[in-house]
Amino acid sequence: MKRFILRIALCAAVQLGAQTTGKVAGIVADEAGSPLVGANIMVEGTSLGAAAASDGHFYILNVPPGIYNLRVSMMGYETLLLRSVRVSVNRTTDVEIRLKPTVLESGEVVVVQAEKITIKKDQTSSVRNVSAQEIAMLPVENTSDIVEMQAGVVEGHFRGGRSTEVSYLVDGMEVSEVFGGEGRVLEMQKEAIQDLEVITGTFNAEYGKAMSGVVNVVTKDGGNQFHGALSAQLANYFTSNDDIFIGLKPSDITRQQDYKFQLEGPVWKDRITFFANLRSEDNRYHLNGIRRFRVDDYSDFSNYPGWYVSEATGDSATVPLSDNKRISAMGKLTFKFRSAKLSFFYDYDQNDWQNYSHAWKYNPDGRASNHARTHMLSAQLNHMFTKNMFYELKFYYKKNRYGNYLFEDFADPAYLSNSYLRNNDYTGFYTGGQEKVHTIRTLSDYNGKFDLTWQANKTHSLKAGLLYTQMNINNQEATVMNVGTDSIYVPGIMADTTLYADIYEKKPYEFAAYVQDKMEFDEMVINAGVRFDYYSPETDYPSQRRNPTNAALFDDPSKMSTMMNADPQYQVSPRLGLSYQLGKAAILHFSYGHFFQMPPKYAIYQNNSYLVGREGTTTMGNAQLKAEKTVSYEIGLWQELTDGMSVDVALFYRDIYDLLTVNLLETYYTFKYGLYGNKDYANARGLEVKYDFIVDRFAAMVNYTLQFTRGNADNPSTTFNRLGQNQDPIPLLIPLAWDQRHTLNMTVSYNAPRYSVALTGRYGSGIPYTYAPQEESILSRVNLYPNNNIQPSTISLDLRANYDVNLGKAMKLRFLFNAYNLLDQLNEITVNAETGRAYTAIIRETDIAIHRSDFNEYIDRIHDPSAYEAPRLIKFGIGLVF
Repeated sequence: MKRFILRIALCAAVQLGAQTTGKVAGIVADEAGSPLVGANIMVEGTSLGAAAASDGHFYILNVPPGIYNLRVSMMGYETLLLRSVRVSVNRTTDVEIRLKPTVLESGEVVVVQAEKITIKKDQTSSVRNVSAQEIAMLPVENTSDIVEMQAGVVEGHFRGGRSTEVSYLVDGMEVSEVFGGEGRVLEMQKEAIQDLEVITGTFNAEYGKAMSGVVNVVTKDGGNQFHGALSAQLANYFTSNDDIFIGLKPSDITRQQDYKFQLEGPVWKDRITFFANLRSEDNRYHLNGIRRFRVDDYSDFSNYPGWYVSEATGDSATVPLSDNKRISAMGKLTFKFRSAKLSFFYDYDQNDWQNYSHAWKYNPDGRASNHARTHMLSAQLNHMFTKNMFYELKFYYKKNRYGNYLFEDFADPAYLSNSYLRNNDYTGFYTGGQEKVHTIRTLSDYNGKFDLTWQANKTHSLKAGLLYTQMNINNQEATVMNVGTDSIYVPGIMADTTLYADIYEKKPYEFAAYVQDKMEFDEMVINAGVRFDYYSPETDYPSQRRNPTNAALFDDPSKMSTMMNADPQYQVSPRLGLSYQLGKAAILHFSYGHFFQMPPKYAIYQNNSYLVGREGTTTMGNAQLKAEKTVSYEIGLWQELTDGMSVDVALFYRDIYDLLTVNLLETYYTFKYGLYGNKDYANARGLEVKYDFIVDRFAAMVNYTLQFTRGNADNPSTTFNRLGQNQDPIPLLIPLAWDQRHTLNMTVSYNAPRYSVALTGRYGSGIPYTYAPQEESILSRVNLYPNNNIQPSTISLDLRANYDVNLGKAMKLRFLFNAYNLLDQLNEITVNAETGRAYTAIIRETDIAIHRSDFNEYIDRIHDPSAYEAPRLIKFGIGLVF
């Protein structure tokens, strides 16, 4: 008779800022199935444990994510040690253990192995937890790469939503970039991650400020033994396409440099531990320019050949036009008490980077670059004051400073007159001059968060939470201009009362609360809850949008503006999820929910002076914006096929309302401008299939997504831009720019004691683009809507391998190897509107006629290497693990 049955169920509970622990629950019985009252269950290596109740059931709350051994003992029965029990963040590990009676107390322990894939009893939506061990096996550089490998994710879009609809968390604390709405303000290194949770399905009431997905990183605490690692890796591109990617040399093995250091251990054993991680990167990517011109060169190709003015004093050196220098430092100090844990966390992220622009290919020194500095500090208290109740109290502060400029000081005398910025129209490239954009923005926030979990009984787990956030946004966006005389150029910026600057400081705040109940029955689990969100923009707005600054005077007061305080926005959102157990090897789940998210902050505060220009290109923020809304449905089935093999199928549908858009308004004095509003709509539906197979040291994971995404606009500016080009708004739902029909991800790995190897593959059937027929074609007379054709498909393989050489009992030398785009595939990421292919175009005689240059031909405009993904990159290194 089988002595134990282990079942692991996934709880889709995601807290307000996401929980950072899991739960172990189950039943202990004898071989006949009778409950063993008082049986002891201990989580080895911790002080956590429980005793079985009168019905044999037990639960252990507040277990940090990781892999544990459970020791189960009872007088008159064999002691059982259940090994490799995995606990993941926000999940319940449900075990059923049967003990065999014994007459003598021999002291022997029966050791059994937890099954690799088990019944996921309380999975009510699509969620994927990736452990530290799994992350170490993957050929990835950061968490974004891991997220992109999950079912339902296409180029940062979760299940058809816009890329601004995802929330990013570290230890349950939000690190999303809320001003622009995309990405995060800091990047946790994969070596510092204990558990990575990626949710693409619906969320419980505990979670807010997202409509499509959530990524929650739980960091490591450090243990009772000293461990560390350091490594140095170098990388270079090796490609046969050096005619496209100019300037790449096989001998340049230091083109990318990556240095890492990590240390963890005890300060006071069992009481105080620390974890520290440091990474420094210096990456020159695959896109280069040629310094033919310097910024103070003056050329003029507006006349005919023979009358050209051509000044080219550059050294013709190959210069990176896409690079990145990054330093990431993280430290965590954890104090452990009998029933509480106090953690102090600090993270610093410094990032300087430049994105490629083909127009600056021959004048690389004139290009502006990006600069970001992020500090995050937190204090977190986790207190379990009874065996069935605990709370988490968190205070955290973030400060992100972002800049986009050529020189940080807008009055730097190195800024030159705009007279040097010439010839882009005639040659296709800048032959001098500088980018004059100058943005410096600081966004800081103070946060207080409280979450309470109460296991009322074996059936009901109640949770409630509060969150308060106070933000400070200090924004300075301007164009560097001449503030001197016509004859003397003095660089500077204009006042906020002009169209050339947008300078303001705002202090919005937000509040949220939730309550939910997770009901666990024998064959069914129900998650039900409700959430309340409140946002106050703390700004004003003009009452008459057709006369926002009272530039026109009227006797009629209804045509004049007064400044009004913006109304706070609030939402109530219900959530429901359930799962039903079908026999011993299948789970059916269903979930439904309303999800709200305020638009990015720029759409609320942009153009703070409410100015309207003559050109009809001005856009204005709207302090009265409502939250965007998604109504989501999901149904899925998980089936265990054999030991170690399972398949998970999910169907989803999403309606997305009140999406951010830019509406066209006309003033009383006939000037047109754009005002942000809530009008766009989209929907998404799809099928996801996940297949997992794990046996001994071999693992294979495959996921496939079939997806249909429709909407009336790719981004908020789509409709406004069409109106500016005298085109009508799109009257029907079109494929959105990320509507990739088929997406396939695959990972195969083998992990031996001294070496490991993993291969990851990705296939995409192609995303839409807007086909524009030739003017000579009769199709050019037809009003074709955007995204009417499909780009070529993409495929990529990545490889990771390492080999260890033992240097002693606790130290080893590690050789590292990574290959990205192993096959050196030319994957097209942007294509020509007429040909549908990258790096090509239909060139007419008129195109050649308007091209005037003494250093290049018209085809040079078309040969943009950024239309392709990066070529093959080989990264190798050596490390020391101790």
